[in-house]
Amino acid sequence: MRCKACEGSGMLMDDEQWHYTCSICNGDGFVSKFEEDEHTIVDTDFNHRIIE
Repeated sequence: MRCKACEGSGMLMDDEQWHYTCSICNGDGFVSKFEEDEHTIVDTDFNHRIIE
């Protein structure tokens, strides 16, 4: 299955346009059904940064 976080590119970009490896798929662009189910939804701000 294509990674929903990076849309299959393997890279994420922050609000300052720095690119980094996707932490969900580890830069692969794809995740297995098992891997997709183990991640929990977290609160984020409008820039998709994690709120602690």
